[in-house]
Amino acid sequence: MAAEAIVIDAGSRLLKAGFAIPEQDPQLVMQTAMTKADEGDIDKIDLNGDDWKENAVNPIERGAIHDWEAMEDLWRYVFYTGLGWEVGNEGQILIADSLLTRKIAREKTVQLMFETFNVNGFYAVEQPVLSVYAVGRISGCAVDVGHGKIDIAPVWEGGIQHNAVKRFEYAGQDLTELLGAKLAKSNPHTKLDGFALEQIKEAVAVSLDDSVDYEKKVADGSVIEHTLPDGRVISVGSERYTLGEVLYQPSLVEIQEYGITEQLVRSLSLCSPAECQKPLIENIVLCGGTSTMKGFEARFQKEVSLHGTPSLRPSVVKPPEYMPERTLQYSAWIGGAILAKVVFPQNQHLTKGDYDEYGPNIVHRKCY
Repeated sequence: MAAEAIVIDAGSRLLKAGFAIPEQDPQLVMQTAMTKADEGDIDKIDLNGDDWKENAVNPIERGAIHDWEAMEDLWRYVFYTGLGWEVGNEGQILIADSLLTRKIAREKTVQLMFETFNVNGFYAVEQPVLSVYAVGRISGCAVDVGHGKIDIAPVWEGGIQHNAVKRFEYAGQDLTELLGAKLAKSNPHTKLDGFALEQIKEAVAVSLDDSVDYEKKVADGSVIEHTLPDGRVISVGSERYTLGEVLYQPSLVEIQEYGITEQLVRSLSLCSPAECQKPLIENIVLCGGTSTMKGFEARFQKEVSLHGTPSLRPSVVKPPEYMPERTLQYSAWIGGAILAKVVFPQNQHLTKGDYDEYGPNIVHRKCY
């Protein structure tokens, strides 16, 4: 058995996995999407070509598992190929579970872990709790700006206030699609697939200081050139600024919702007791891949500060200096690695004996 438990945080775009060593990044960070092939044809797949992309299967959509067969294959690859477990000598696992996961999906996960992968210990916690743990807190409000969704979840003393949770299903993948639509008009002769658009978005997207600055940039009409990995050059205009702005002004894409910071304030107003609202808004954990957009954190802090008073100072908290540089990018995984150091040595986890005696629904009593 491995000395450390494995921690897995599987998102809509990236899967993070590794042994529970919170002082370092996860050992494995990979695309959740994969392609299916017959065993004899695996070596024939050109990973630099387009065929595998066209046949890609993504088992997770908007944070929820939709293809269990593909997810089982992905877990199998991670356990035995990626992290080196040996069949018959499996260890313990902690799952960073997506917020609002259905009970039946949680039961399916624990069933697969014990019956298919023969783990000897299991634990699962919702991602926002782990993200708060990653910055050294037990209370705070996790704002996870991910690929498939944005989750706003107040965490009070290690528990989520589910009545105050907000989910916004317009996130990184939607920004990628928006960028694709804009570039198709400005660069009509350049074909760009989703993978190329992700790379472009990460390279050029900017969140500006405020809406006034955004309007000025749009009116300016400036265009930059961006060189693709294959040498092609495309033109990128004000869409690079719209990608960040739309999360604060959803009306730009005809979505009748409040912006992300307004959603946060409304979420916290539902928390009880009322005394917890102040420490929650003063300990905001901004995480998720889309939050790494250039200028996004500064804009978020500026916008949320508008809701402050002399006695209330909304603040985005940073992880301790000794933590890995990309702690907020991998916050749920790192928080899981921290927690695994506690739950497994102290025997707080779900064992095979627990599972055999009570069945999959024991997960609701032992975890979460």
